[in-house]
Amino acid sequence: MDITVCICTRDRPHYLRDCLNGLSRQTVGAGRFDILVVDSASCGDTPAQIARLVAGIANAKLLRMERPGVSFARNAGAAAARGSYIAYIDDDAIPAPDWIERILETIAEADPPPALIGGRIMPRWEAPLPMWWPPHLRGTLSIIECEGQGEYRAAPLPARLEPYGANMIVHVPTLLALGGFGRHSGRVGKALLSDEDVQLAWRLQAAGHSARYDSRIVVQHQIQADRLTPRWLLSRLYWQGVSTVLTRRLLGQSAAVWRELPRRFAVAVLLAPFGLVPRRSTYLVPCRWRLAYAVGFVRSALGPSLEAGE
Repeated sequence: MDITVCICTRDRPHYLRDCLNGLSRQTVGAGRFDILVVDSASCGDTPAQIARLVAGIANAKLLRMERPGVSFARNAGAAAARGSYIAYIDDDAIPAPDWIERILETIAEADPPPALIGGRIMPRWEAPLPMWWPPHLRGTLSIIECEGQGEYRAAPLPARLEPYGANMIVHVPTLLALGGFGRHSGRVGKALLSDEDVQLAWRLQAAGHSARYDSRIVVQHQIQADRLTPRWLLSRLYWQGVSTVLTRRLLGQSAAVWRELPRRFAVAVLLAPFGLVPRRSTYLVPCRWRLAYAVGFVRSALGPSLEAGE
């Protein structure tokens, strides 16, 4: 088996169905990859719905987790993977028909073989992107539109380009040897913690492995309409502030946190009055998202007070 596709899902069988349908239309035969669906503690009748979806696919199997959390689910997927590479795709992403074919090509072409490959993530909008949405914050919706190939954090790729777990392939033995995804990062319930994918990529590079980007590996990410609101964006930016601190500390960059803390604290103080604007309002969103990020950063830097972003 060349590739194990891992789909981590929780309470979203309708998205999972679209993802599985996309995998059924691949240009390579089912013998080149298997599918592992990790049910991350879904509730109610959802586990039964997920089980029925998986049961109808010959090269798929289901793994049930009683503890929620995307990092836990991804680590469980790696431990159960049959392929030498595991291709992570979000349940609300739909792979291009040549997704597996392009992954196999990228692995074969690279020298040395990559430990991690990030791919392109194109939006599939459930509703139009609002006019008030800051254009440079499209990435908060897990969108990567950059074209090109190469090593992350090296020319010719953009300096700020980072991998997202919605479309990311990892060498399984290397992932397991490194200890997997961080257990204190990644989405859990309503906490929009992120950067577990970025942390993994930079840890791999620090250990001497290759982490590459290839825009030929494409998925479409279904952008949920209920995310296109000021409330969601502010929550996402709060948790990004938290995640940035956690990532830097995990990577041994605590000094960078302390250097940035005074600036983030000043922003939080100066913009504090904008926190009185109702969270559903689109008024002064540029000031309010900066405030949300600064508050998340400061609270994470000074202590484990994370609840405020929910």
